[in-house]
Amino acid sequence: MKSLIFATSNKHKLEELKAILPDYQILGLVDAGIIEEIPETGDTLEENAIIKAQYLFDKTGWPSFAEDTGLEVTALAGAPGVHTARYAGDQRDPEANMDLLLQNLKNSANRSARFRTVIAYISDQGTMLFEGQVRGHIALEKSGNGGFGYDPVFIPDGHTKTFAELSKGVKNNISHRALAVQSLMIYLHQHI
Repeated sequence: MKSLIFATSNKHKLEELKAILPDYQILGLVDAGIIEEIPETGDTLEENAIIKAQYLFDKTGWPSFAEDTGLEVTALAGAPGVHTARYAGDQRDPEANMDLLLQNLKNSANRSARFRTVIAYISDQGTMLFEGQVRGHIALEKSGNGGFGYDPVFIPDGHTKTFAELSKGVKNNISHRALAVQSLMIYLHQHI
């Protein structure tokens, strides 16, 4: 089985990626012996994904990939965007992030939004970028216990339930991360 290193310490993301890429052994930062947090100093999702993947590749020399994901809300001019994880502060508290988002949309009729994931894959052959996005809208209140992050408030187009209410199987087929990973997988099957 081929191994890839994924620049994350987030066990939920790692679990999700392992389910989406069953033909690969996906290792996280801890598996690679990296305990420090990789700085995300980019101004875009693309820049942050490249920074993290490059850091990991430079440290290990192994093919590495990283992702950055943003929730882009139309009524908030694309916010929280690149600041999605830290929307309510550096503590990265998902509950506080969702509460702030719902508060900021309290008087908004337009609740359309999209999740966008950018994956950077770096190997000896160079850097490749892959993107996935899913459109939907922000619910009026949190609902569901599954998933992570903003899943309890995001309802994808074509569904009436939040990501947190959908089964893992459904979410892993339609999510922004799944779509970006599918593009990465096509590339890997053609080039590895």
